Amino acid sequence: MTQSSEVRAIGPFPSRFREAERRGRRIARPLFLLTDIDKGVDEALMERLGAALLQRDELGAALTGAMRLPAGDPARVTHSLLGRALHAAPDVPRDLPSALREFLDHATTVPDWVDWDRIERGAAAYRSLGRNSGDVLTLLSLVGGYRFGGPADLLVLTGGLGGDGTLRRLGETAKWSHAVTRPGGLRPGAEGWRLTVHVRAMHALVNAHFEPRWDSGRWGLPINQADQAATLGLFDATVIVGCLGLGVRLTRRQRDDLMHLWRYVGLLMGVAPEWLTDVEDVRHRWNYHILLSAAGQTQAGRDLARLTMDAQTERCFGHDRPVVERLHRRYERARQTSLLTAFVGPTGMRELGLRPSLPWGPALSLVTNTVRYRILGVLPGGRERLERRGARVQDEYLASMFHDGPATVARLPEAG
Repeated sequence: MTQSSEVRAIGPFPSRFREAERRGRRIARPLFLLTDIDKGVDEALMERLGAALLQRDELGAALTGAMRLPAGDPARVTHSLLGRALHAAPDVPRDLPSALREFLDHATTVPDWVDWDRIERGAAAYRSLGRNSGDVLTLLSLVGGYRFGGPADLLVLTGGLGGDGTLRRLGETAKWSHAVTRPGGLRPGAEGWRLTVHVRAMHALVNAHFEPRWDSGRWGLPINQADQAATLGLFDATVIVGCLGLGVRLTRRQRDDLMHLWRYVGLLMGVAPEWLTDVEDVRHRWNYHILLSAAGQTQAGRDLARLTMDAQTERCFGHDRPVVERLHRRYERARQTSLLTAFVGPTGMRELGLRPSLPWGPALSLVTNTVRYRILGVLPGGRERLERRGARVQDEYLASMFHDGPATVARLPEAG
């Protein structure tokens, strides 16, 4: 392990790789306040990240290839066939086209390392986070991720999290995260499992559609293993440290179980085994190197950040009086702006093209979470009450984004 400063990549890596390393090191500073990871740079790990920018989910790519075959080809996979096979799981028919059968065999084969008791405890821990999980995922994970070029530019190109449908697309992500963290949600055939495999297929289709016209020399593949590992890190370790920073109490066992749950989700999502871990410090270490390897800010990220924050004023909180509804929406926009300022700092807000706010939102969260998790939560039956209340709050959060219809996940794009 060697210490590095502004080191350029040696090898055929995309030009985004390590182009803003000094900025990445600045952004990583809060990570060192909440973790014990080493500040040194592992050059072998950096090389792996550079190479992963040009690596894809090969099972997903094979499935996409089969979905693009002409009608009448016996190896062709249609949307309806994929949908029926997902709903038939875990009993996968053996007469499926080989690409679909291998894709689903991988998804229905539970590795020996999976511990269902730990996954259920991790799901319960996630539910106990209540509103905090949504705050951290939306602000620190999603909007915070818009500070780096590549994935944000692809989202703009695909129309994801942009335009009039921003709130619905945010809700689709929330719907998926809730499904995988409900009791039994990740068992093969359950809703969380099915939606995760659905999203994996969707990613593969997007990758195949955009790869011919995507600047891979600049960004790597549209959806690549490095960005997949980064995204997984936003759901496991980043949620943990973000909630801890807001005053939530999580035991060591809860944190370990959360990591285990998301490790299995990553496998179902098509993340390569080398980027799967249920050791929190390992993920933090990887996240640190991902920050060092990341690209700089682009206009796409600024546009998406603004749209995401503005979407908070479109949520429906169910008040009968319009004036109360408007005030609640304005309050929620202001609260989240205050939280985002605390997460990314004034410099990060300016880079995103947003106006910094006073930190009253984090102060409010610290007070309420201290009472809820560190006083009431440690009383007899406290953990169960936190879980029940948290699940209810998460359901209300989800419903506020789907006031024009039921909560769903996006349909698969055409194979084209």
